[in-house]
Amino acid sequence: MIASISKSHSGSNPRPGEISMALHGVLFLDELPEFDRSVLEALREPLESGHITISRAARRAEFPAQFQLIAAMNPCPCGYLGHYNGKCHCTPDQVAHYRSRISGPLLDRIDIQIEVPVVPQDDLLSKTPGEASVSIQARVEIARRRQLARQQKCNAALSVTEIDAFCTPDAQGETLLKLAITRLDLSARAYHRVLKLARSIADLAGSETIKAMHIAEAVQYRRMDKN
Repeated sequence: MIASISKSHSGSNPRPGEISMALHGVLFLDELPEFDRSVLEALREPLESGHITISRAARRAEFPAQFQLIAAMNPCPCGYLGHYNGKCHCTPDQVAHYRSRISGPLLDRIDIQIEVPVVPQDDLLSKTPGEASVSIQARVEIARRRQLARQQKCNAALSVTEIDAFCTPDAQGETLLKLAITRLDLSARAYHRVLKLARSIADLAGSETIKAMHIAEAVQYRRMDKN
């Protein structure tokens, strides 16, 4: 039960829940808006600090909670918004209410927010080959080695000071980022996360410099900031 990350295990002795059990692994939450608001908000601390604190009447305990969060949700209450057959009959207010169950502070801590459209039948039946997993793995391993050589840690672990040192974009990239901050009203946290993501995109492309195209791609991955 995912609620154990914060509220369950009642009694005087706090025990770790799913967040700590996912240490150095993946925590997958399906149907994200259907979780209790208190449970979702409890994710904010570990996503930011890498640990979670549980307080009881008798004692207070802190558990490690470094994990990769992957979450999925429908685009609307019925799940058919944007379907090519026009199945969705949800009103804009219903869609907005459904998506508002995910708070802004929690979204700030999710680096990549993408929409996965319904695959048309013809595309589903086609057998066009994609990039081989082994090629993707090799590219990721090279990017990881580049990060460790540059800063002795992965981009995701960079502090604010280290972001300033290692994630400075070129002039065009900085101009584009300033525009994105204004148009999307990005918070300081979202700004730093865009920079870290752009740094990773540049590393995957083999670029020492964070360019405008890397900033643009990182901003495009924050789809829910645009809603």
